[in-house]
Amino acid sequence: MDSVVTGWAGALVLRRLGTVMEPEPGNPHEIEGVLNPAAARGPDGNLYLFPRLVAAGNYSRIGIARVRFNSAGDPTGVERLGIALEPEADFELRPDRGGGCEDPRVTFVEPLGSYVMTYTAFSPEGPRIALAVSKDLFHWQRLGLVNFTNYHDGRDPDGVDDKDASLFPVAIPNPSGRLELAILHRPLFPGTRPEETALHPASRDVDLNRESIWISYCERAPTGEPLGRFGRFASHHRLASPVSPWERLKIGGGTPPILTRHGWLIVYHGVSEVEGPDDDGPQLCYSAGVMVLSREHPQTIRFRSTQAVLTPELPQEQSGTIANVVFPTGIDRRDDLGMPDRFDVYYGMADDRIGVARLDLPEALPLGGLAHSPSARV
Repeated sequence: MDSVVTGWAGALVLRRLGTVMEPEPGNPHEIEGVLNPAAARGPDGNLYLFPRLVAAGNYSRIGIARVRFNSAGDPTGVERLGIALEPEADFELRPDRGGGCEDPRVTFVEPLGSYVMTYTAFSPEGPRIALAVSKDLFHWQRLGLVNFTNYHDGRDPDGVDDKDASLFPVAIPNPSGRLELAILHRPLFPGTRPEETALHPASRDVDLNRESIWISYCERAPTGEPLGRFGRFASHHRLASPVSPWERLKIGGGTPPILTRHGWLIVYHGVSEVEGPDDDGPQLCYSAGVMVLSREHPQTIRFRSTQAVLTPELPQEQSGTIANVVFPTGIDRRDDLGMPDRFDVYYGMADDRIGVARLDLPEALPLGGLAHSPSARV
């Protein structure tokens, strides 16, 4: 296990517990890394990770592994169980024999009575959000790409790259108060990738229409419909845009929203710049922050980190496939230990391996959290 290092956001602390998964020597599926896992408790009560497994040529599969714990209840490693999704569909394959299924998140969606996986399908058109469903976490049925209605400016979402998606586990109130399923996602409009925004000065203006985490609502709730029947996601709203220096270049989704005593908790990622080694100039730095949304009105941000709660500090986070990356994607509430305010956050380390950190939710949210929420309807 790694030495304990902490990150702070007022009274919110992420305490590293160690590395739980790294590339298996001799395994061709993992030769370029294991990273960015989904996490879900199965019907058997065990915790399962769904890591992105990267083979040569950045060809990605989604694996499945059972988490091992020590006597104190802390995660210490995994038992590999095979492949959950192999690139097979047209929207997961590229003509150059590349492609992949990447960066999953898994949510048990109560109206469906099923687990739903959101993942990035790396197709000829670029990254798009795809869905798969399962009753047991072991057998997955593809539903295809998520269907979105046009954005407010008439832009066709089929022509916009999209990533970092996750679903709410229950129907939530849409802006009109009607209960609908909702998805968080991060459209990558042209000019909003961190490699592009890094070219702008630190005082640049943020384009709220383009540089945001978005929330969209399913215009037809699937209750009573056959498994996998989703309508189109519409009523797109900006949820959060880059504000603080640690997220100056870009923000994006992280762990799926999970309900807590304070509201919907999300551990998200932000991108800034750090000085590179040997005078190579600035490099991108991926860090993690915390956001809490109102339970009654999830478009309202109750708390948001003014500082990152986890930044690349360990050697395994500062050096790897991509340097200076901590990327949160999986979260596990420790009800199994009788600790509903403890959350284990699983994250990618330098796009190479997987770490876990512990978040203990305080009785009250810290003062001074930045409740910035661009709320104009689009």
